[in-house]
Amino acid sequence: MIAPARPGELAADQKISADQKILELACDHLRRFGPRRTTIVGIAEAARMSHANVYRYFPSKEALFETVTSLWLKPLEEELQVIVQGQDPAYDKLERALTALQHAYRDKRDNDPILFRLLCDAIEQGGGIARKHRNKVQTAIQAIVEEGIGSGAFRMQDRRRAMSLIFDLAHRFIQPVSIALDKAVSAGEMEFRAGRVIGVIQRSLTYGDPDFDM
Repeated sequence: MIAPARPGELAADQKISADQKILELACDHLRRFGPRRTTIVGIAEAARMSHANVYRYFPSKEALFETVTSLWLKPLEEELQVIVQGQDPAYDKLERALTALQHAYRDKRDNDPILFRLLCDAIEQGGGIARKHRNKVQTAIQAIVEEGIGSGAFRMQDRRRAMSLIFDLAHRFIQPVSIALDKAVSAGEMEFRAGRVIGVIQRSLTYGDPDFDM
């Protein structure tokens, strides 16, 4: 699989695999026409193949859209794994992970809004790709929490409450649907607010928070 192409970047190389070609065309059609007007028939015509051949690779339009979404989420998920496996203290890893999430979502919202909307729609509809991505994010954050507790860096010993604290306080800055609603707020303002919230989370985990841990 390859990353979704921008308009005008469709590969001319005839050696490109059929599924890659379908995905590139799907991204192009989505950006040009939107999800409702993007059809399997239209993609098949652009790919010069039958729509039945498209269904050989993607059993439905929804499955095709999920694959498109998974492709742009993959680099973010890989970045989270790099952070988790790094040598930084858990305190710093948590800040890097939360910052990576908000930056990736906001960049996609601002620079590729149609594909970002696919993720938001999947979240609101309980789609499989949304659940898989959420699980990967939660697993990464939990690994950092476990490391912090295990090393003694975090005094908050209740893992469930620690995870709740992180996701409750950071929700506005790391949840794609919330980020979509905050488009009118400047990037500088959101950076400032997110920084304050991350600081509260770090201090609560490091020193203990009586409202969550006592």
